[in-house]
Amino acid sequence: MSDTSAGLLQVGLLLLALALCYRPLGGYMTRVFTSERDLRVERVIYRLVGVDPRADQRWPAYAASVLAFSFVSLVLLYGLLRMQAHLPLSIGMAGVDPALAFNTAASFVTNTNWQAYSGESAMGHLAQMAGLAVQNFVSAAVGLSVAVALIRGFTRSRTDRLGNFWVDLTRACIRILLPLAVVATVVLIIAGAVQNLSAGTDISTLAGGHQTITGGPVASQEAIKELGTNGGGYYNANSAHPFENPNPFTNWFEILLLLLVPVCLTRTFGEMVGDKRQGYAVLGVMATIWGVLVAAVTALEVHHSGSALRAAGAAMEGKETRFGEWASALFAVSTTGTSTGAVDSFHSSYTGVGGGLLILNMGLGEIAPGGVGTGLYSMLVLAIMTVFVAGLMVGRTPEYLRKKVTAREMKLVALNILTMPLLVLIGTGVAMSFAGPRSSMLNGGPHGLSEVLYAFMSASNNNGSAFAGLSANTDFYNVALGLCMLAGRFLPIVLVLALAGSLARQTEVPRTGGTLPTHGPLFVGMLAGVAVIVAGLTFFPALALGPLAEGLA
Repeated sequence: MSDTSAGLLQVGLLLLALALCYRPLGGYMTRVFTSERDLRVERVIYRLVGVDPRADQRWPAYAASVLAFSFVSLVLLYGLLRMQAHLPLSIGMAGVDPALAFNTAASFVTNTNWQAYSGESAMGHLAQMAGLAVQNFVSAAVGLSVAVALIRGFTRSRTDRLGNFWVDLTRACIRILLPLAVVATVVLIIAGAVQNLSAGTDISTLAGGHQTITGGPVASQEAIKELGTNGGGYYNANSAHPFENPNPFTNWFEILLLLLVPVCLTRTFGEMVGDKRQGYAVLGVMATIWGVLVAAVTALEVHHSGSALRAAGAAMEGKETRFGEWASALFAVSTTGTSTGAVDSFHSSYTGVGGGLLILNMGLGEIAPGGVGTGLYSMLVLAIMTVFVAGLMVGRTPEYLRKKVTAREMKLVALNILTMPLLVLIGTGVAMSFAGPRSSMLNGGPHGLSEVLYAFMSASNNNGSAFAGLSANTDFYNVALGLCMLAGRFLPIVLVLALAGSLARQTEVPRTGGTLPTHGPLFVGMLAGVAVIVAGLTFFPALALGPLAEGLA
């Protein structure tokens, strides 16, 4: 079978698998977040933490709960990393340095999973399991909870209540993420991923030397890493490492995992607002952007015009031969579009324009299809912007899902949209202005700018993937990127919850002949256009100086 046929086959099977999961998983998540019944284990958790599961929270209380939970998680994870040398299952690893511990704690608590360290030489088994893997679950559950709270803002009227964060968080972990992760772990183990508590196996190399191969609970962390759109690898090579991603099947399966919940959540959205067509419209925008980028990046990697690449047959530098350029490009577009830091190839080695498209994919705001929860609420923010623009065109008060878009909602939307670009551009500008941060760049010129731009784009979007070539384990980058992760995560969350509270207080307005239908092809095209234009106008100058200049050269 040719590479093209194999590539098209894996894309087709991926779409088929997502289509088969879409209705059952999307409907199941609807029932999880609308059910009045609590499981016995959930009731035990509520009693232990002193939560009344029937208490509805106003948006400030919901936001305060999110921030308080995340702050406690940050402090506990930081302490665990600093003290790991004195804890069981450390397998001889020293405590993590303060700046790196802050960066790592901020990374995993914000669902970013940026890694400025080599996993197999820095983290013991307890830190991986009780620290990083736990945050993989709960940070993804936080994103789900916020998305559901925003949906309730559309469905409720004359109230300021959005639900109970502690209930949403618990249900997301116990009923959705944990069962799916268990199934995914079993599949990965059967397919060859490593799962043990070995401190390491000494082997003799072909050159006559000795090397210690670190084991660990890899498959279980790999499952929630992809499923929760987290991305932190057990090993430094991440999903390019054969212990995490042994073969082409596991590569395909991991792509399925990282797309699964964000895609199916659009079905949940449609069912909760009482109009499945709204979910299909949002999914249509996500799928269109994802499909265009997959086709473009694959074409650039397979048919690049450089003489060296033509001689090699494709742009295979930095890619695993067991995956090839088709699977690598599919993984790269999916991971940069879902706020997942997992990589199965070095994005720095992609062609100039191909790497630029990966940066742009994050610059869209992680909406194609976005992270667990974050993709949906980011897309809904852009949907409100779209109906506002459409209202200006025809001179009508904009409406979305029977709620008016007033000045208050637009201020919150504008602040939300501006937060990430400000963090990216200011961070990149500061890093490029001083000799110390610039010395961390492996390359100069446009490619060096791309390395720094990618780092701040990844951190501020809570993506976590790296361009490679940037030595990020310095005090400057550990602190600067850590702050970008925290601001890029929690400022939009607070703004989204404030938006949800504002919408919930409104009364529904009846649909009329002048109401813009938000479920048809016209709206899908407008929403996709707004997403691309906003990101393009914001980042085109930086992209022109970096990856586009490199590609044209």
